[in-house]
Amino acid sequence: AAMAREGIGGLLLTSPAVQPRHLAELAALHAEGSELTVVIDHPDGVAAWEAALSGSPRPLPAFVDIDIGMERTGARDPDAVVEIAKRIAASPALSYDGVQAYSGRVQHIEAYADRRATYLAQIARLEAALAALGDAGLPPQIVSGCGTGTFGIDLEHGNYTEAQVGSYVVMDREYNEVELFADRPNPWEVSLVMRTTVISANAPGHVTLNAGFKSFATDGPEPVPLAPDGAPEGAGWRYEFFGDEYGMLVIEDGAPRPALGDTVDLVTPHCDPTVNLHDAYHVVDGDRLVDIWPMEARGVL
Repeated sequence: AAMAREGIGGLLLTSPAVQPRHLAELAALHAEGSELTVVIDHPDGVAAWEAALSGSPRPLPAFVDIDIGMERTGARDPDAVVEIAKRIAASPALSYDGVQAYSGRVQHIEAYADRRATYLAQIARLEAALAALGDAGLPPQIVSGCGTGTFGIDLEHGNYTEAQVGSYVVMDREYNEVELFADRPNPWEVSLVMRTTVISANAPGHVTLNAGFKSFATDGPEPVPLAPDGAPEGAGWRYEFFGDEYGMLVIEDGAPRPALGDTVDLVTPHCDPTVNLHDAYHVVDGDRLVDIWPMEARGVL
């Protein structure tokens, strides 16, 4: 909704919307001319959208959401996919524009061989659903999915027409530790860091930073400190969570010790659920602050 109100088009809502309040707000945005596409993973979802869109002068584009192995959302087998596609295609309130098949968990399997083996089984499920849709006379115009951790594999198979990649733009610790390719290093560098400040430097062996559980996603590993010369942990610094508002920067013997008031940059552990905790990006070119981008959608959930 925040993006639609700023005039951004081509918006795909990748999660099924089922709450009446959400359906009503999205239907209103659609009526105002916003370019929205929704996903549906159950026949009841078609009926809910038809009720919300009653009287709409134009159909709302919709994808069938397919579960290819994550078991989070999505129709579970080809027959269910075809049934939903038929319901959407027959509905005057909706237009059948394609399918979505995204698997988030597989994106972060670190070893390339392990990730590939897991993902190929999921691709087989997608291809079975696509074949069933073709047999039913409902070949999808758009196949949306793929991700930063799988796009290289997806390119080999050619199923997707739209990629849902995003983390590669900023990167984080989790993706830095994923072997994205079998035969070459990851091509992307980190552009997103959290700038923290040393607020206490009295204890031996560590200093205290002003960023703890409230500042980072905590579903993965700890943040990674960047030493003043840009070197990662090898410089003798290690971050540990130290409470809601605090982080501990552990300093090994012989490593440089930051002073009270110094700043320390940290690579986020998981970028997606970290950025929504903050009000703005500070855009930096070298040592120069060039812009501040507000997080317009922060807190709207």
